[in-house]
Amino acid sequence: MRLSKWGYQADFVVYPLLIAGVALHTLWAATAPRGAAWLAAVAVGLPAWTLIEYTLHRWVLHRVPPFRSLHAQHHEHQRALIGTPTWVSAPLFLGLWVAMAHAAGRTTAGGLAAGLMTGYLIYAFIHDAVHHRAARPGSWLFRAKVRHALHHRPGAHCNFGVSSGAWDAVLGTAADR
Repeated sequence: MRLSKWGYQADFVVYPLLIAGVALHTLWAATAPRGAAWLAAVAVGLPAWTLIEYTLHRWVLHRVPPFRSLHAQHHEHQRALIGTPTWVSAPLFLGLWVAMAHAAGRTTAGGLAAGLMTGYLIYAFIHDAVHHRAARPGSWLFRAKVRHALHHRPGAHCNFGVSSGAWDAVLGTAADR
């Protein structure tokens, strides 16, 4: 969906606050073992985000109506401020955190939620950069821009990972040309 400049940039303000809030809520009176368990859950949540990102991008945004047509606008207008509004994504993450707390306990849920949201924030920074920032040839960002540009070619069915190309490599959708 097309966003205002503020709406497009909101993730970069809201998610650091949410991550800090989840961390404080979870760790405020935590013991050292609970703190270590929280960090371990963060370490699981970060890479888990990359699989969620890949899955959503490949199978939901490219196949499921109405998401497919909304995402097609992004492919058509790559420099436009198109994305998922923070007012949609943040409640989903917070709802997931609450659900996980009931299933896995407060410490694990807080770490997983913080890891997932940090992964999402990294994705948002990278996706913004590949579409709106200059990159020095040969740099990591330049390679990320090339990989993502290949995804945006008409008819391409490759390179669905934005923050990582790992799942494309594992699932056979990586392309370098």
